[in-house]
Formats: sequence, structure tokens, C-alpha cells
Amino acid sequence: MRNEKRTEDVALGIRRRVFEHTIRNNGGYLSQACSAAEQLAWLYNEQLNLGAPTLPAIPKPFEGVPSPNNPNYHTGAGYNGPATPDLDRLFIAPAHYALVAYATLIEVGRMDEAGLKMFNQDGSSVEMIGAEHSPGMEVHNGTLGIGLSTAAGLAYGRRLKGDKGKTWVFMSDGEVQEGQTWEAIQAARFHGIDNLHAIMDVNDQQCDGAMDSVMEVGDIRRKMIEFGAACIEIDGHDLDAMRQAVNEPHEGRPLIILARTSPFKSMQILEERFPRLHYVRFKSEDERARFNTSIAEDLGVDPVDYAH
Repeated sequence: MRNEKRTEDVALGIRRRVFEHTIRNNGGYLSQACSAAEQLAWLYNEQLNLGAPTLPAIPKPFEGVPSPNNPNYHTGAGYNGPATPDLDRLFIAPAHYALVAYATLIEVGRMDEAGLKMFNQDGSSVEMIGAEHSPGMEVHNGTLGIGLSTAAGLAYGRRLKGDKGKTWVFMSDGEVQEGQTWEAIQAARFHGIDNLHAIMDVNDQQCDGAMDSVMEVGDIRRKMIEFGAACIEIDGHDLDAMRQAVNEPHEGRPLIILARTSPFKSMQILEERFPRLHYVRFKSEDERARFNTSIAEDLGVDPVDYAH
């Protein structure tokens, strides 16, 4: 299933949807849309080999946790198509990017825009922090840092079975503060899991502020190479750089693309909130109005009419 939109337009559409949602709901994950829009647009619109969705365009309500007594249980992976040997699989490791991931699914025609209106509503599967039943999600990555391990395990199993499809993971740089990330890279190198691919949004931010104010992580690329990955660093807003990076030779090793990004891309007024960018809730109606006008101008759209 391929979308006919230009990937640049998909990225712009992602930002516009997250902006509109944030203004209407007086809060949202704006900086994640700024930094990650091109990466998710590129994955879904160009790179991933996915089949047609197997779940309805308008998401089902939450149907309970996995259980032998719960035949209605489903994961959100159905929005990425069927899990067949020839197709790719994607894990969204940072669950707090869910709003951006949902906007992406809408932009590439995998989810109806009505689904975003269910965001964070009681009984909805469109969770604020993506869970295994949320659209586009296959497992719960709610403890930051487990996404790469999960993907590595699946990729290893798929390789043993002879599957041709790749296993991809979208990551955030906060995950390199977690030891499990490094264990996953080391294990993937040892077992030669080279059907494992990752792209990491390196925006130097995390929930508690700027990365270096919480824990310095040093030269991420050098560390990843030393732990056994093939690692290339690019401008995370440059689609051509992504297209070239995916061809980096990595026989016997996982490939990790470090995408250096700005948490203010296309929304410069967010610099006012630095370094507290994780979740933007407006402090006053005046601030909400100023952000609405400024970001709308940056994105080339009309300000959002959010009067109730």
C-alpha cells in the first residue's frame, strides 16, 4: 500500500494536525512533531514495505487486555498491515510520540481523521501514551528503552524463520540513557541481527528537560559503533539524507540512523518554552492565542478556531 502524497507534504501535514490538536485541546506534544515529522513521514510514505490495514479506519474502543477469555483483543499493529513474512514491521519505541504517530497514520491514509478526536478519551484505544492496542502500536514500550530490545528479538526470530521483511524501530535519544538499549545493540551484533533497522530522533530533549541537564550521553555514534552497530549520523530534517543512510552497509550488524533534529522546527515560538518542551500546556489564554497565531503563520495555515 503506497500513498501518493509527497513525503514533504506528509511531514507538513503531521505538524499541522498536531498543532491543531494542541490548540484545540489546550495542550499537546508539539516539539515531537517538530523534530520527528520527516522521519515518520519517510518511514511510512517511502521506506516501509507494509500491507493494507487490517483494522477499521475509525479505531475500535479499548477491548481489554490479552487473555484466553478475551477473543476481541487486538493490537494496534493492524494499522501497519498484516504480519506476514515478506512485509516489514515497525515499533514506535517512545510511547509519548503517539500523537505524532496517529497524525502520521492519518496523513498516509491508514487511519481516519476522526480517530484523533478519540485521543485520550475514556474507553478509547487512541491512548495519550501509546499502548499495545493503540493505532500503529504492536507492543507497549512504556518503559523507555525497551523498544530496541523488543525489535531485536522479533528480528532475530524472523531471521531464523527465513522471513524477508525487515524490522524497524523508531527511537528517541532519551533511550540512550537506559542500559537496555546498549545491551540490545551488543546482543544484535553478537547474533548478527542485520535485519534490524532503527532511526533515532536526536533532538537533545527529554521529559525532564534538556538531555545534558539530566545525564550527559557523550558521542552516541561512537558508542553505538563500539557496541557493534553500523551507525550513521544525518540531518533529521533532510529526506535525501535518510534515503542515502538506509543504504549504509551493515552486514552482520544492526543499522542505526541518528537523525539530528530541532525541537522548534517550523514552530519557532517554542523556543520560549526551552528547556521544558516535553508537553506544552498553555499557561494562559493570551499565550494560547500567541502560539496559535505564530505557529499558524510558520505552517502556512489559518489560526485554529477553538472557541467553544
